[in-house]
Amino acid sequence: MDILWKGVVGGLVTALIVWASKRGNVLPGILPLAPTFAVIAQGNSTGFREACLAGFRTIPAYLAFLGACWLFIERVDYRLAVLGGIAVWLAAALAIFLAPRYL
Repeated sequence: MDILWKGVVGGLVTALIVWASKRGNVLPGILPLAPTFAVIAQGNSTGFREACLAGFRTIPAYLAFLGACWLFIERVDYRLAVLGGIAVWLAAALAIFLAPRYL
């Protein structure tokens, strides 16, 4: 039952992002920042705390994605800009989560 309500919440947020993208440009960029994934992560305080910390650690990667997309969009097609942003996001996320293991 726990996985069912998590799937419903995730599906509703996804549907809301799709709906909002047809209404304007700002709201779809804000909705992924909603605390949905932290809320549906774990059913106990320890798991929720870990989800909050992981979410906090992803903010620099998200900012790197946005910055890369913003820089690339004037130079290449928007689809390539998004792919470049995803590549930068992946590199930043790997650095954030894997670098502490090697330091």
